[in-house]
Amino acid sequence: MGKIAFVFSGQGDQFPGMGKELFQTYPAASRVFEMCDAIRPGTSAQCFLGTAEELKETKNTQPCLFAMEAAAAAVLIEKGICPDVMAGFSLGEVTASAVSGLFDLPTGFSLVCKRGELMQREAEKRDTSMAAVVKLGAEQVEDLCEKHQEIYPVNYNCPGQIAVSGLASRMEDFAADVKAAGGRALPLRVKGAFHSPFMKDAAAAFAQELQQVKMTETGEGKILLYSDMTAEPYSGDARQLLSEQICHPVLWEKLVRRMIADGVDTFIEIGPGHTLTNMIEKTDGTVKAVTYTEYLAEEKPC
Repeated sequence: MGKIAFVFSGQGDQFPGMGKELFQTYPAASRVFEMCDAIRPGTSAQCFLGTAEELKETKNTQPCLFAMEAAAAAVLIEKGICPDVMAGFSLGEVTASAVSGLFDLPTGFSLVCKRGELMQREAEKRDTSMAAVVKLGAEQVEDLCEKHQEIYPVNYNCPGQIAVSGLASRMEDFAADVKAAGGRALPLRVKGAFHSPFMKDAAAAFAQELQQVKMTETGEGKILLYSDMTAEPYSGDARQLLSEQICHPVLWEKLVRRMIADGVDTFIEIGPGHTLTNMIEKTDGTVKAVTYTEYLAEEKPC
């Protein structure tokens, strides 16, 4: 029997009302939302009642997604659905770190609040954006980025899909070159050039925040955790992995392939959408990839 992985999504899938049904249906979820409200008052209300534009603000997106995803994970675990390994996409890696036992949930939530503030602060310094490039290979996208100053390949999502970050003023010309090469550049619902050199100051400031946090030793967490930056299981300095991830590419396709090679055959996406599920299916169609709501409906405890 293969291993089960919990994978936590990042920014982009958020929507008004996310998590409300979890809160109303499962006591395990409501306890998580209440914990988040105690640290950051109004988080639940923002998830359930906030506008799409409000939830798009990074300082709001990250705490709200953490709350919703940690609540969903709590429900799955209470029902006896037992992950062998975990990973998270960008912001989701912080949620995965907390759920895996690297640090506790209140600490993880406080960190995510600070992370969102720091990344938004950097994003507001210059007009930047992100786009998903589809229908082109990684080397093609990298070559195109080389031709456009301050446009960077940042998220290696799955075959034929790489996200780029850069100056908004240069995205139009970059998109035109992508089209000429046979691909498409699709704007992402985020405000900032995440996982690029534009985020170096945010990464440095977050590293300082992490120095104040008590962590379990790498490898001693309850559940094995994989790193976005290395696509390998955590080893060495966990604080460095979590901070430098902010200004380095997310190697998601490579990470998924490594997890499969390590025996994972079932991926449960924990988040408000199905972006990671789609990426995993495109990476390897032989494994099972489902959202947490689909898996809950199956009612198959370990």
